[in-house]
Parts: sequence; C-alpha cells; structure tokens
Amino acid sequence: MNLPNKITLARIFMIPLFVVIFYLPVIPYHYLIAAVVFVLAALTDALDGHIARSRNLVTNLGKFLDPIADKVLVSTAFILLLTEPAVFSAPFLLFSVAPSAETAMRITAGVCVAVILARELIVSGFRMVAAERKLVIAADKLGKIKTTCQDVCIAVLLASMSFLETKAGQIAALIGLVFFFLCTFFTVLSGVNYIVKNRQVLKESD
Repeated sequence: MNLPNKITLARIFMIPLFVVIFYLPVIPYHYLIAAVVFVLAALTDALDGHIARSRNLVTNLGKFLDPIADKVLVSTAFILLLTEPAVFSAPFLLFSVAPSAETAMRITAGVCVAVILARELIVSGFRMVAAERKLVIAADKLGKIKTTCQDVCIAVLLASMSFLETKAGQIAALIGLVFFFLCTFFTVLSGVNYIVKNRQVLKESD
C-alpha cells in the first residue's frame, strides 16, 4: 500500500475518533478539539491527492477510498451537528426574535443537510454509472468551492459550540451559518452542473 492510500486510511480512522470526542463532554472544550480533528482529517484530502498526482501513485484503491473517506467525514459531521441543534439557533440570541424563528431555523438546517447528503449519494451513483461505461469525469471548480464551503462551515460551527453561551461564540456560529447556506447552495449548484455537463453518462448505449 502506497503513502497516499495510507493517508486516506488514516482519514477514515480519524472519523470514529472525531465522533467520540464530539460526544465526550468530560473532555474540556471537546467541540473545539473535535473541530481540530475534523480540520486535520479534511487537510489529509488535499495531501494524499497532491502526493498521488505528483509522484504518479494514483491507484484503483485510492480512487475507491478517497471519495468514500471524504463523503463519510463530511456526512458524519453534518449529522453530528444536527444532534446538537442549539448551534443553529444560537445566533438568534444576538437578536430579538421569536422562539418560532429558532425552531424554523432548526427545521431548515435539517432540510439543508438532507439535501446535501442526497446530492452526494446522487453524484456517487452517477460516478458508478460513468465508471461502468468507462467514461472519465473531471472535477470542476464548483465542486472544489462546494468542498471548501462545507469544510469551513463544519469547522466554524464545531468550534463555536464550545462557546455558545458567549457573544463571540454566537457570532462564530452566525458566520458558520452563513457558510452553511453557502455550501448548501453550491452543493445543489455543483450537483446539477455536474450531471448536466456529463449527461451523456445517462444516455442509452447504441
């Protein structure tokens, strides 16, 4: 097993550690530490890809593991955030709003996460069909913007959770929410663009 694949496996093994730290309040600032673990795991994505391409170490195992590791990491993070919905309503403490607005925000967050996860599943299925038909689909800029927004959103929201009772934490959560809606927008946009640009994948063979 080459170095890029080992780094990808390390990212996969970091996911359970990330979950455990997130749910261990006995650890001081456990949400902040979980954010650091997430960021480190996310950074390994760029690292293993760079090493694989620069050293010509691209393998079928890497092509299989890398997207799985990315999607499981991000999906896990969004699901964990939904289990602590206070992070989505904390920014409302900065303003005078009705409790119903906070409830609406939590519902909206759930819908957005469902849309994000659905997009990832749809694109994964699309890629499977493309691979079966031996069609190569290149990554595009919208996908990279989507990934960056998702990573920033998750990292900021996680970090803010250790300080939600403070104004600084609430402001951080508000910034995280801005990125949350941005990443939802780019997730949908990149998914539609991805399928439209490569719609030949779904055409029936002659």
